[in-house]
Amino acid sequence: MSDPFTLRRLAQALALLTVTATPAFAESGGRAIVIPGRPGVPIIINGRDASYATIEGDWGLESGNHVQPTIYGSRPVVYPEVGHYYPGSNRLPGYGRLEVEPPPDRKLPKPAESFHQSWEVESRPPQPAPPTPMIEPQVLIAPPFNEPPRPGPRPYR
Repeated sequence: MSDPFTLRRLAQALALLTVTATPAFAESGGRAIVIPGRPGVPIIINGRDASYATIEGDWGLESGNHVQPTIYGSRPVVYPEVGHYYPGSNRLPGYGRLEVEPPPDRKLPKPAESFHQSWEVESRPPQPAPPTPMIEPQVLIAPPFNEPPRPGPRPYR
């Protein structure tokens, strides 16, 4: 171990391990500053505007469980009041179409003519099978096995 070359290699390996492992440890947990991706679009976390705020706590996809984040420098979001229309309250809606009830003694339109349409589906009856023609097999006449081979080019193998 007293060899200077070995000590230099060990120091280089330790320095490389330190430089490459430091960003991984820095990303786990700690503080994060929230910067919106689009100007004017707030980042809302648990009912608070977290734009340009500091968030502390291990949460998100890297966490195995849900931990409530601590948000520093945020402000509560004020939601606008939305009017609701409940037909049971006999109040007219503040927006939308105006419902007008026609008088009961009005002239009614003539009733529509009756209409009926139906479809039926059934299978075709099975067709008889055509008769199978009797085809005689072809007869091949093979040369005898004891005949000597003819001179000429040999077949490719």
